[in-house]
Amino acid sequence: MSVATDANSRKLIARWVSIGIVATAAVLGLIVLYKTTHYPRTDDAAVLANYIGIAPQVEGPLVRLPVHDNQFVKKGELIFEIDDRPYQYALERALSEQAALEGQIADETRRIAALKSAVSVAQANIRSAEADAVTAEQGVDRAHAEWAYASNNLQRLEPLLPKHFVTVDDIDKAKTSEVAQREALRQAQSKLILAQSQLQSALAQHEQAGNAVTTLEPLTSQRGAKEAAVKRARYDLDNCRVYAPFEARVTNLTISEGAYAHVGQQMFVLIDARRWWALANFREGQLGHISPGMRADIYVLSKPDRHFSGFVESIGFGVRPDEDVIGRFESSGLPDVQRTLNWVHLASRYPVRVRVENPEPELFRISESAVVIIRGK
Repeated sequence: MSVATDANSRKLIARWVSIGIVATAAVLGLIVLYKTTHYPRTDDAAVLANYIGIAPQVEGPLVRLPVHDNQFVKKGELIFEIDDRPYQYALERALSEQAALEGQIADETRRIAALKSAVSVAQANIRSAEADAVTAEQGVDRAHAEWAYASNNLQRLEPLLPKHFVTVDDIDKAKTSEVAQREALRQAQSKLILAQSQLQSALAQHEQAGNAVTTLEPLTSQRGAKEAAVKRARYDLDNCRVYAPFEARVTNLTISEGAYAHVGQQMFVLIDARRWWALANFREGQLGHISPGMRADIYVLSKPDRHFSGFVESIGFGVRPDEDVIGRFESSGLPDVQRTLNWVHLASRYPVRVRVENPEPELFRISESAVVIIRGK
Protein backbone atom coordinates (compact mmCIF):
# COMPACT_ATOMS: atom_id res chain seq x y z
CA MET A 1 0.00 0.00 0.00
CA SER A 2 2.78 2.40 0.83
CA VAL A 3 4.63 1.48 -2.34
CA ALA A 4 1.60 2.40 -4.48
CA THR A 5 1.16 5.63 -2.57
CA ASP A 6 4.78 6.58 -3.12
CA ALA A 7 4.50 5.85 -6.83
CA ASN A 8 1.38 8.01 -7.13
CA SER A 9 3.10 10.80 -5.22
CA ARG A 10 6.11 10.66 -7.52
CA LYS A 11 3.87 10.74 -10.59
CA LEU A 12 1.97 13.71 -9.20
CA ILE A 13 5.19 15.57 -8.43
CA ALA A 14 6.57 14.77 -11.89
CA ARG A 15 3.33 16.00 -13.46
CA TRP A 16 3.46 19.29 -11.53
CA VAL A 17 7.13 19.73 -12.31
CA SER A 18 6.40 19.24 -15.99
CA ILE A 19 3.53 21.69 -15.81
CA GLY A 20 5.83 24.17 -14.00
CA ILE A 21 8.54 23.75 -16.63
CA VAL A 22 6.07 24.30 -19.46
CA ALA A 23 4.50 27.28 -17.67
CA THR A 24 7.93 28.78 -16.98
CA ALA A 25 8.97 28.27 -20.58
CA ALA A 26 5.73 29.88 -21.73
CA VAL A 27 6.22 32.84 -19.40
CA LEU A 28 9.83 33.23 -20.45
CA GLY A 29 8.76 32.99 -24.07
CA LEU A 30 6.14 35.69 -23.55
CA ILE A 31 8.71 37.88 -21.78
CA VAL A 32 11.21 37.36 -24.59
CA LEU A 33 8.51 38.07 -27.16
CA TYR A 34 7.49 41.23 -25.33
CA LYS A 35 11.06 42.46 -25.00
CA THR A 36 11.99 41.68 -28.60
CA THR A 37 8.81 43.40 -29.75
CA HIS A 38 8.89 46.50 -27.58
CA TYR A 39 12.68 46.67 -27.16
CA PRO A 40 14.04 45.69 -30.58
CA ARG A 41 17.64 44.63 -30.83
CA THR A 42 19.95 43.71 -33.67
CA ASP A 43 23.52 42.61 -34.14
CA ASP A 44 23.38 43.75 -37.77
CA ALA A 45 24.90 47.13 -36.93
CA ALA A 46 28.12 48.96 -37.61
CA VAL A 47 29.86 51.99 -36.17
CA LEU A 48 29.83 55.04 -38.42
CA ALA A 49 31.32 58.54 -38.43
CA ASN A 50 31.61 61.35 -40.94
CA TYR A 51 34.87 61.53 -42.85
CA ILE A 52 36.36 63.69 -45.57
CA GLY A 53 39.10 63.14 -48.09
CA ILE A 54 41.94 65.67 -47.81
CA ALA A 55 43.26 66.86 -51.16
CA PRO A 56 45.30 70.02 -51.82
CA GLN A 57 43.73 72.98 -53.61
CA VAL A 58 47.14 74.10 -54.90
CA GLU A 59 49.98 72.02 -56.23
CA GLY A 60 53.62 71.88 -55.36
CA PRO A 61 56.21 69.98 -53.31
CA LEU A 62 55.22 68.96 -49.79
CA VAL A 63 57.64 70.70 -47.44
CA ARG A 64 55.92 69.67 -44.18
CA LEU A 65 53.77 66.69 -43.29
CA PRO A 66 53.67 66.69 -39.48
CA VAL A 67 51.00 63.97 -39.19
CA HIS A 68 51.28 60.22 -39.54
CA ASP A 69 48.80 57.51 -40.33
CA ASN A 70 46.09 56.89 -37.69
CA GLN A 71 47.18 59.92 -35.65
CA PHE A 72 44.62 61.92 -33.69
CA VAL A 73 44.73 65.64 -34.53
CA LYS A 74 43.04 68.59 -32.85
CA LYS A 75 41.13 71.34 -34.58
CA GLY A 76 43.48 73.98 -36.03
CA GLU A 77 46.52 71.71 -36.02
CA LEU A 78 48.72 71.90 -39.15
CA ILE A 79 48.32 68.74 -41.21
CA PHE A 80 50.43 69.58 -44.29
CA GLU A 81 52.25 72.45 -45.98
CA ILE A 82 53.10 73.00 -49.66
CA ASP A 83 56.01 75.14 -50.88
CA ASP A 84 54.46 78.61 -50.94
CA ARG A 85 57.17 80.55 -52.79
CA PRO A 86 55.51 80.51 -56.24
CA TYR A 87 52.24 81.65 -54.68
CA GLN A 88 53.99 84.37 -52.68
CA TYR A 89 55.52 85.66 -55.91
CA ALA A 90 52.14 85.50 -57.62
CA LEU A 91 50.59 87.56 -54.81
CA GLU A 92 53.37 90.15 -55.02
CA ARG A 93 52.90 90.38 -58.80
CA ALA A 94 49.14 90.81 -58.41
CA LEU A 95 49.63 93.51 -55.79
CA SER A 96 52.16 95.25 -58.06
CA GLU A 97 49.76 95.20 -60.99
CA GLN A 98 47.00 96.56 -58.79
CA ALA A 99 49.27 99.37 -57.55
CA ALA A 100 50.33 100.16 -61.14
CA LEU A 101 46.69 100.45 -62.17
CA GLU A 102 45.98 102.80 -59.28
CA GLY A 103 48.99 104.89 -60.35
CA GLN A 104 47.66 105.07 -63.90
CA ILE A 105 44.27 106.14 -62.58
CA ALA A 106 45.91 108.86 -60.45
CA ASP A 107 47.98 110.13 -63.41
CA GLU A 108 44.98 110.10 -65.71
CA THR A 109 42.95 111.94 -63.08
CA ARG A 110 45.55 114.70 -62.95
CA ARG A 111 45.75 114.87 -66.75
CA ILE A 112 41.99 115.12 -67.08
CA ALA A 113 41.94 117.85 -64.43
CA ALA A 114 44.56 119.79 -66.43
CA LEU A 115 42.56 119.35 -69.63
CA LYS A 116 39.41 120.53 -67.92
CA SER A 117 41.33 123.57 -66.69
CA ALA A 118 42.45 124.20 -70.28
CA VAL A 119 38.83 123.98 -71.37
CA SER A 120 37.90 126.56 -68.74
CA VAL A 121 40.69 128.85 -69.94
CA ALA A 122 39.54 128.38 -73.55
CA GLN A 123 35.99 129.25 -72.53
CA ALA A 124 37.28 132.44 -70.86
CA ASN A 125 39.28 133.27 -73.99
CA ILE A 126 36.16 132.78 -76.11
CA ARG A 127 34.20 135.16 -73.94
CA SER A 128 37.03 137.73 -74.14
CA ALA A 129 37.35 137.29 -77.93
CA GLU A 130 33.61 137.62 -78.37
CA ALA A 131 33.69 140.89 -76.36
CA ASP A 132 36.63 142.16 -78.45
CA ALA A 133 34.80 141.25 -81.64
CA VAL A 134 31.68 143.10 -80.52
CA THR A 135 33.81 146.15 -79.62
CA ALA A 136 35.59 145.96 -82.98
CA GLU A 137 32.27 145.77 -84.81
CA GLN A 138 31.04 148.80 -82.92
CA GLY A 139 34.33 150.59 -83.76
CA VAL A 140 33.88 149.77 -87.45
CA ASP A 141 30.33 151.05 -87.39
CA ARG A 142 31.42 154.25 -85.67
CA ALA A 143 34.41 154.75 -88.02
CA HIS A 144 32.23 154.07 -91.06
CA ALA A 145 29.72 156.67 -89.90
CA GLU A 146 32.43 159.27 -89.33
CA TRP A 147 34.02 158.48 -92.71
CA ALA A 148 30.65 158.74 -94.47
CA TYR A 149 30.06 162.13 -92.81
CA ALA A 150 33.52 163.42 -93.87
CA SER A 151 33.06 162.11 -97.43
CA ASN A 152 29.62 163.67 -97.76
CA ASN A 153 30.93 166.96 -96.34
CA LEU A 154 33.77 167.00 -98.90
CA GLN A 155 31.38 166.29 -101.76
CA ARG A 156 29.09 169.05 -100.53
CA LEU A 157 31.89 171.67 -100.23
CA GLU A 158 33.72 170.99 -103.52
CA PRO A 159 30.93 172.41 -105.76
CA LEU A 160 30.88 175.60 -103.66
CA LEU A 161 34.56 176.43 -104.34
CA PRO A 162 34.09 177.85 -107.86
CA LYS A 163 31.34 180.08 -106.54
CA HIS A 164 33.67 181.25 -103.77
CA PHE A 165 31.22 180.24 -101.09
CA VAL A 166 34.05 178.29 -99.39
CA THR A 167 37.79 178.76 -99.36
CA VAL A 168 40.51 176.43 -100.57
CA ASP A 169 41.51 175.96 -96.96
CA ASP A 170 38.03 174.64 -96.15
CA ILE A 171 38.31 172.12 -99.00
CA ASP A 172 41.75 171.00 -97.79
CA LYS A 173 40.44 170.53 -94.25
CA ALA A 174 37.50 168.52 -95.58
CA LYS A 175 39.83 166.33 -97.70
CA THR A 176 42.18 165.82 -94.76
CA SER A 177 39.24 164.86 -92.53
CA GLU A 178 37.90 162.42 -95.19
CA VAL A 179 41.34 160.77 -95.58
CA ALA A 180 41.75 160.50 -91.80
CA GLN A 181 38.31 158.98 -91.33
CA ARG A 182 38.91 156.52 -94.20
CA GLU A 183 42.17 155.43 -92.53
CA ALA A 184 40.39 155.11 -89.18
CA LEU A 185 37.72 152.96 -90.88
CA ARG A 186 40.42 150.73 -92.37
CA GLN A 187 42.09 150.34 -88.99
CA ALA A 188 38.75 149.55 -87.35
CA GLN A 189 38.06 146.92 -90.01
CA SER A 190 41.52 145.46 -89.43
CA LYS A 191 40.81 145.32 -85.70
CA LEU A 192 37.50 143.58 -86.43
CA ILE A 193 39.22 141.01 -88.65
CA LEU A 194 41.82 140.42 -85.93
CA ALA A 195 39.14 140.08 -83.24
CA GLN A 196 37.20 137.62 -85.41
CA SER A 197 40.32 135.57 -86.07
CA GLN A 198 41.10 135.52 -82.34
CA LEU A 199 37.53 134.37 -81.68
CA GLN A 200 37.91 131.55 -84.23
CA SER A 201 41.24 130.57 -82.64
CA ALA A 202 39.67 130.53 -79.17
CA LEU A 203 36.80 128.37 -80.46
CA ALA A 204 39.28 125.98 -82.08
CA GLN A 205 41.32 125.74 -78.87
CA HIS A 206 38.16 125.04 -76.88
CA GLU A 207 37.11 122.29 -79.28
CA GLN A 208 40.58 120.74 -79.19
CA ALA A 209 40.72 120.85 -75.38
CA GLY A 210 37.21 119.42 -75.14
CA ASN A 211 38.08 116.52 -77.47
CA ALA A 212 41.22 115.77 -75.44
CA VAL A 213 39.22 115.32 -72.22
CA THR A 214 38.72 111.57 -71.60
CA THR A 215 37.05 109.46 -68.89
CA LEU A 216 38.50 107.13 -66.28
CA GLU A 217 36.06 104.35 -67.09
CA PRO A 218 38.48 102.26 -69.21
CA LEU A 219 40.88 102.20 -66.24
CA THR A 220 38.43 102.01 -63.34
CA SER A 221 36.67 99.09 -65.04
CA GLN A 222 39.89 97.09 -64.54
CA ARG A 223 39.82 97.50 -60.77
CA GLY A 224 37.53 94.53 -60.25
CA ALA A 225 39.78 92.20 -62.24
CA LYS A 226 42.92 93.37 -60.41
CA GLU A 227 41.24 93.01 -57.02
CA ALA A 228 40.00 89.53 -57.94
CA ALA A 229 43.54 88.57 -59.03
CA VAL A 230 44.90 89.72 -55.65
CA LYS A 231 42.21 87.78 -53.79
CA ARG A 232 42.88 84.67 -55.86
CA ALA A 233 46.63 84.90 -55.27
CA ARG A 234 46.10 85.38 -51.53
CA TYR A 235 43.63 82.47 -51.48
CA ASP A 236 46.17 80.18 -53.19
CA LEU A 237 48.86 81.30 -50.77
CA ASP A 238 46.63 80.59 -47.77
CA ASN A 239 45.87 77.11 -49.14
CA CYS A 240 49.55 76.20 -49.03
CA ARG A 241 49.06 75.53 -45.31
CA VAL A 242 46.12 73.31 -44.40
CA TYR A 243 44.87 72.89 -40.85
CA ALA A 244 42.54 70.32 -39.34
CA PRO A 245 38.95 71.62 -39.59
CA PHE A 246 37.87 69.56 -36.56
CA GLU A 247 39.11 66.97 -34.12
CA ALA A 248 39.82 64.00 -36.31
CA ARG A 249 41.71 60.79 -36.89
CA VAL A 250 44.14 60.67 -39.82
CA THR A 251 43.90 57.48 -41.85
CA ASN A 252 44.91 56.06 -45.24
CA LEU A 253 47.93 58.38 -45.48
CA THR A 254 49.50 57.68 -48.89
CA ILE A 255 52.11 60.43 -49.33
CA SER A 256 55.26 61.70 -47.63
CA GLU A 257 57.30 64.88 -47.43
CA GLY A 258 59.09 65.81 -50.64
CA ALA A 259 56.40 64.34 -52.87
CA TYR A 260 54.68 66.58 -55.41
CA ALA A 261 51.08 67.19 -54.40
CA HIS A 262 48.54 67.63 -57.20
CA VAL A 263 45.30 69.57 -57.01
CA GLY A 264 42.39 67.30 -56.15
CA GLN A 265 44.55 64.22 -55.56
CA GLN A 266 43.56 62.76 -52.20
CA MET A 267 46.43 62.28 -49.76
CA PHE A 268 44.62 60.94 -46.70
CA VAL A 269 41.26 60.82 -44.93
CA LEU A 270 40.12 62.65 -41.81
CA ILE A 271 37.57 60.82 -39.67
CA ASP A 272 35.45 63.26 -37.71
CA ALA A 273 35.97 62.21 -34.09
CA ARG A 274 33.34 64.57 -32.69
CA ARG A 275 30.27 62.47 -33.52
CA TRP A 276 29.80 58.73 -33.77
CA TRP A 277 26.76 56.69 -34.74
CA ALA A 278 25.74 53.08 -34.77
CA LEU A 279 23.95 52.32 -38.03
CA ALA A 280 21.62 49.44 -37.12
CA ASN A 281 19.52 47.54 -39.66
CA PHE A 282 16.11 46.60 -38.23
CA ARG A 283 13.41 44.52 -39.88
CA GLU A 284 10.51 46.50 -41.28
CA GLY A 285 8.15 44.87 -38.75
CA GLN A 286 10.19 46.33 -35.88
CA LEU A 287 10.13 49.93 -37.10
CA GLY A 288 6.69 50.52 -35.58
CA HIS A 289 8.27 50.22 -32.14
CA ILE A 290 11.14 52.62 -32.93
CA SER A 291 10.91 56.39 -33.11
CA PRO A 292 13.45 59.23 -33.02
CA GLY A 293 14.50 60.21 -29.51
CA MET A 294 14.24 56.72 -28.01
CA ARG A 295 17.11 55.64 -25.76
CA ALA A 296 19.39 52.88 -26.95
CA ASP A 297 22.27 50.72 -25.72
CA ILE A 298 25.27 50.12 -27.95
CA TYR A 299 27.92 47.43 -27.63
CA VAL A 300 30.93 47.10 -29.92
CA LEU A 301 32.35 43.66 -30.55
CA SER A 302 35.93 44.78 -29.92
CA LYS A 303 34.92 45.28 -26.28
CA PRO A 304 31.51 43.64 -25.75
CA ASP A 305 31.46 44.21 -22.00
CA ARG A 306 31.61 48.01 -22.45
CA HIS A 307 28.21 49.68 -22.52
CA PHE A 308 27.57 52.88 -24.47
CA SER A 309 24.45 55.02 -24.31
CA GLY A 310 22.76 56.69 -27.21
CA PHE A 311 19.48 57.73 -28.75
CA VAL A 312 17.72 57.17 -32.04
CA GLU A 313 18.52 60.11 -34.28
CA SER A 314 16.68 59.07 -37.44
CA ILE A 315 15.09 56.13 -39.24
CA GLY A 316 15.79 55.33 -42.87
CA PHE A 317 13.02 55.77 -45.43
CA GLY A 318 14.60 53.99 -48.37
CA VAL A 319 16.86 51.09 -49.29
CA ARG A 320 17.90 49.64 -52.60
CA PRO A 321 15.14 47.35 -53.95
CA ASP A 322 15.90 43.63 -54.08
CA GLU A 323 16.85 42.68 -57.65
CA ASP A 324 15.67 39.10 -57.02
CA VAL A 325 12.16 40.44 -56.42
CA ILE A 326 11.62 43.24 -58.94
CA GLY A 327 14.63 42.88 -61.22
CA ARG A 328 17.43 45.30 -61.81
CA PHE A 329 16.58 48.76 -60.50
CA GLU A 330 18.76 51.81 -60.98
CA SER A 331 18.67 53.53 -57.59
CA SER A 332 22.21 54.61 -56.87
CA GLY A 333 22.50 56.55 -53.66
CA LEU A 334 20.17 54.41 -51.55
CA PRO A 335 21.56 52.10 -48.85
CA ASP A 336 22.06 48.55 -50.11
CA VAL A 337 20.84 46.28 -47.29
CA GLN A 338 20.81 42.63 -48.34
CA ARG A 339 17.68 40.79 -47.25
CA THR A 340 17.47 37.53 -49.24
CA LEU A 341 19.29 34.23 -49.27
CA ASN A 342 19.22 31.79 -52.14
CA TRP A 343 16.25 29.90 -50.66
CA VAL A 344 14.83 32.16 -47.94
CA HIS A 345 12.97 35.44 -48.44
CA LEU A 346 13.57 37.83 -45.55
CA ALA A 347 11.78 41.00 -44.51
CA SER A 348 13.30 44.26 -45.68
CA ARG A 349 15.59 45.94 -43.22
CA TYR A 350 15.99 49.69 -42.86
CA PRO A 351 18.94 51.54 -41.33
CA VAL A 352 18.32 53.25 -38.00
CA ARG A 353 20.89 55.86 -37.07
CA VAL A 354 21.68 55.81 -33.33
CA ARG A 355 23.80 58.65 -31.98
CA VAL A 356 26.41 57.55 -29.42
CA GLU A 357 26.60 59.90 -26.45
CA ASN A 358 29.81 58.70 -24.79
CA PRO A 359 32.13 57.32 -27.48
CA GLU A 360 35.70 56.38 -26.70
CA PRO A 361 38.00 57.85 -29.39
CA GLU A 362 40.48 55.01 -28.98
CA LEU A 363 37.79 52.32 -29.28
CA PHE A 364 35.43 53.47 -32.02
CA ARG A 365 36.35 52.68 -35.62
CA ILE A 366 34.33 53.07 -38.79
CA SER A 367 32.52 49.87 -39.87
CA GLU A 368 33.20 48.20 -36.53
CA SER A 369 30.54 45.59 -35.71
CA ALA A 370 28.06 46.56 -33.03
CA VAL A 371 24.91 45.43 -31.24
CA VAL A 372 22.08 47.90 -30.70
CA ILE A 373 19.21 47.54 -28.27
CA ILE A 374 16.33 50.04 -28.31
CA ARG A 375 15.22 50.87 -24.78
CA GLY A 376 12.19 53.06 -25.51
CA LYS A 377 11.56 56.63 -24.53
